[in-house]
Amino acid sequence: MSSMPQPPASQDRVLLVLATLAQWNGPVTAQELAQATGLPRSSLYRQLARLKHWGFVQEEDGCYAPGPMGLQLAQGFDATSHLVHVARMDMQRLVAQSHESVGLIVAVNDRAICLDMLESPQALRCSFEKGRSVPLRKGATAKCLLAHLPAARRDAVLDGWAQEPPDPQRPDRAALAAIRQAGYACSQSEVDEGVWGASAPLFGPGQRLAGAMTLMAPVSRALPREAELIQMVVVAAARVSRLLTLT
Repeated sequence: MSSMPQPPASQDRVLLVLATLAQWNGPVTAQELAQATGLPRSSLYRQLARLKHWGFVQEEDGCYAPGPMGLQLAQGFDATSHLVHVARMDMQRLVAQSHESVGLIVAVNDRAICLDMLESPQALRCSFEKGRSVPLRKGATAKCLLAHLPAARRDAVLDGWAQEPPDPQRPDRAALAAIRQAGYACSQSEVDEGVWGASAPLFGPGQRLAGAMTLMAPVSRALPREAELIQMVVVAAARVSRLLTLT
């Protein structure tokens, strides 16, 4: 987690705290939240009190975590998400065909969030859990989503990296253009060690980016059949895109 480049607007602070908690993997202290959000302690505690009152945050032993209302939101999302419903059958088909794990991921601000995940039937598998999020900078999914974002959003993310130290795994504009031309992105051990991934974009009406479908496998299984797996996920994503444009 990194501090915010500028203080958020007052009406956005409670949402910033809630989003930061959602992205954190486990309970978090007030000090960690203050560092991650850039909020003064007084403002942070006010937002936490509001969220606790409404059941979106719970506190135990001085640490904070998402509260029970978050579960209701998640259940409501699962019941109504058009993208999840449309993609599920082709995700199941891809798992059966490839014998590997398949995820459905969307871009929200500067992060990639997993909406749905179907696990490989094999004992050795790659688990990118439903609900997990990663920055839009490393891994096949993040690069695929970033490459296909509208130009203004893509440029905003890239411009935000301008003051950061160079990172060979972080894509530049030329790399993103190559991904758009190829129609997919691949990575190896960029997010999780020993994991290979191939990601293809999903488009809705008007060729608007709806998300990405990503096939994940241990490197040892993926590399001998890399071209085959890439073709599988590209074809599956194209089928979902066709369905999205018709519904």
